[in-house]
Amino acid sequence: MPKMKTNRGAAKRFKKSASGKFKHRQSHRSHILTKKSTKRKRHLRTIIAIHDNDQNLIARMLPYS
Repeated sequence: MPKMKTNRGAAKRFKKSASGKFKHRQSHRSHILTKKSTKRKRHLRTIIAIHDNDQNLIARMLPYS
């Protein structure tokens, strides 16, 4: 049986945490930062866990993670 392909877009966006769940970086943090408040940018720095309902979807896109 052939190897499964990893979804490359998902591989760039999601990583598996130590507990086995997936995490991702928040959006809106890459450009046009001058009009965003310091508080807003600080809160966008955090890494967020994927919701439990979406864990299986991400796991299917990343079969070897």
